[in-house]
Amino acid sequence: MTTRIGVVTFPGSLDDSDARRAIGLAGGDPVALWHRDKDLHQVDAVVLPGGFSYGDYLRCGAIARFSPVMATVLEQAKAGMPVLGICNGFQVLCESHLLPGALTRNDHLHFVCRDQRLRVESADTAWTSDYERGQEITVPLKNGEGGYVADERTLDELEAEGRVAFRYLGGNPNGSRRDIAGITNEAGNVVGLMPHPEHAVEALTGPTTDGLGFFTSAVKKLVTS
Repeated sequence: MTTRIGVVTFPGSLDDSDARRAIGLAGGDPVALWHRDKDLHQVDAVVLPGGFSYGDYLRCGAIARFSPVMATVLEQAKAGMPVLGICNGFQVLCESHLLPGALTRNDHLHFVCRDQRLRVESADTAWTSDYERGQEITVPLKNGEGGYVADERTLDELEAEGRVAFRYLGGNPNGSRRDIAGITNEAGNVVGLMPHPEHAVEALTGPTTDGLGFFTSAVKKLVTS
């Protein structure tokens, strides 16, 4: 049976089609989901893509968090459905309190766009099982408000519980605390990160194909679960 992975489009989403293509390349069946529709159309997992949902007015992801589809995403995520938030999607996950912390303006106050080296800190999530802990990968990064922040107690808990999923290598591009590029929830089914794995799935267009592992991880987990 084909694994159905939904990709939510919010007003201002930019990378929804890229995420759907990555899912297809990983062997999944990509399903387009509209932000005003509460029905997830029987998908097995959900991706919240990058972009500028609602123009990033108020705070990045703060308005998208109240889109009708998110009520169902929250419910299903708490029940164990795999959910991946990429860039703006990571911001939405934090605003929805599925993940702790927040994303703030880059500390150098400039938009950054570059191929970014990352270290995989956790291979125990629904979206990272095709990687090995300590593995180094390179995927594109593009953000103006990508600095991950949280209070010291939360940061200590993330470190102690192995919930830092990815860490920046080769310099911190946006001022994220403790070089954190991505995190996971306690159950490991919800992952958020600022870099864009969906832009590193084909040798023709990506700096690498290192990002494909996110999507093959989810497909394999859902097939065997």
